Amino acid sequence: MIPSVLPTYNRAPLHFTRGDGSWLIAQDGTRYLDLTSGIAVNALGHAHPDLVRVLSEQAGRVWHLSNLYEIPQQRALADALVEKTFADTVFFTNSGTEACELAVKMARKYWYEKGQPDRVGIVTFSGSFHGRSTAAIAAAGSEKMTRGFGPLLPGFVHLDFGDHDALRAAMADPQVGAVLLEPVQGEGGIRVVPDQCLRGLRELCDETGTLLILDEVQCGMGRTGRLFAHEWAGITPDIMMVAKGIGGGFPLGAVLASETAAAGMVAGTHGSTYGGNPLGCAVGLEVMRHVADPGFLEAVNRKAGLLRQRLEGLVAAHPELFEGVRGVGLMLGLKCKLANTDLVAAGHAQNVLTVGAADNVVRLLPALNIPDEDIVEAIERLDRAATSLKAG
Repeated sequence: MIPSVLPTYNRAPLHFTRGDGSWLIAQDGTRYLDLTSGIAVNALGHAHPDLVRVLSEQAGRVWHLSNLYEIPQQRALADALVEKTFADTVFFTNSGTEACELAVKMARKYWYEKGQPDRVGIVTFSGSFHGRSTAAIAAAGSEKMTRGFGPLLPGFVHLDFGDHDALRAAMADPQVGAVLLEPVQGEGGIRVVPDQCLRGLRELCDETGTLLILDEVQCGMGRTGRLFAHEWAGITPDIMMVAKGIGGGFPLGAVLASETAAAGMVAGTHGSTYGGNPLGCAVGLEVMRHVADPGFLEAVNRKAGLLRQRLEGLVAAHPELFEGVRGVGLMLGLKCKLANTDLVAAGHAQNVLTVGAADNVVRLLPALNIPDEDIVEAIERLDRAATSLKAG
C-alpha cells in the first residue's frame, strides 16, 4: 500500500524535533552536528533568535497579502537586493525551481520583444541542476532527471561541462539567446567554474548579445564567502536565480535582473500567489541584514579556511578513502574512492550529517555562522566515520 506521503524521497531513518544553531536534536534527545543546513538553506543555522523574532513579529501582524496590493516587506527586500547586486529589479518566488521557470520565460520574452522570437535556445551544461519542474529538468537534460517525463520543453542546448570549443560553436547559432550556468555546481558534485572561465563566458555573451543567466540558488547568499559566487570573477549576469539561503529556512526565492533583460516582463506576464508574501520577505530582509554585512562575509571566509584545512588533513589521513577536497567557501565536497553513500551513513553513526552529490562526492554545507569549535568537532566525527569504514 502506498504511504500517505508520496514515496519520492529516499529518507534516512532519522527524526528531528528541534534545532539549535549547527545542531539537530532527534526524538530521543540525541544531538547531531548538521553539515547540511537543509542543503544550503539554513544559512544562519537552526532557530536563529533574530529570525525567530522577525517571523513571530510579522506573524502577529499579517501573514499573507495578494500581490494585487503593495507589500512593504517585499519592496524593502527588493530594495536591499538591488542595492547590493547588479540587479535593477526583483521578482519573488517560493523556490529555486520557480525562479528557473521565470528566468527561462524572461530570457525568451526579451528576444520576442526585440523582434527575434526564434532566438529561444538556452545553452546548459552536464551535471547541472536547476530544479524539478518540467522546464528545469529539460534544462538539466540528464536521463536520470527526465526519463518518463516527456515530452520536455524544447529549446535547450546541452553541452559537456568545461567544453569551451563546443560552447563557442553553440553560441554562434543565431537561435541561441541565453546561457544558463551554476558558478558552482552543487548537485553535480561541487564543481567550480574557474573565474577566468566565467569572465570568458561573460565576454562571449557580450560579443554575441546572448543573455547570461546564473543559477546561484545553492552557491549564493554568502555561501562562497561573497554575497554571490560570481562576484569572485568580477562579472555580472543579466538574470540570476536565487533561493535556499535567502529565506534562512523560510520558503523564498527570487529572480534578479537588469532593467534591459527584464524589459519584456510587464503587467500580466508572470505572477505568484505566495511569492513575496510578508512572512517570507520579513525573514529574507533579516537574513540579508546578516549575510550582506562585510564582517559576516569575512568570518565566512575565515571559517571556510579552517574547514578546508581540516578536510585536507582528513584526506591525508585516509588516502585510501578520499581523492581530495573541492569547492569554495562553505560549499565544499569530499571526492570519495568508496561509495559516497557509505560515508554519509557512517557519519550518521557518528552523529554528523552530510549530503551526497554526483561524481561520488559528499557535500559539506554547514551554516554560515557555524562556530569554530563545531568545525573541529565535525572533522573529528568524520575521522571516526572514516576509520570505521576502514575497519569494516
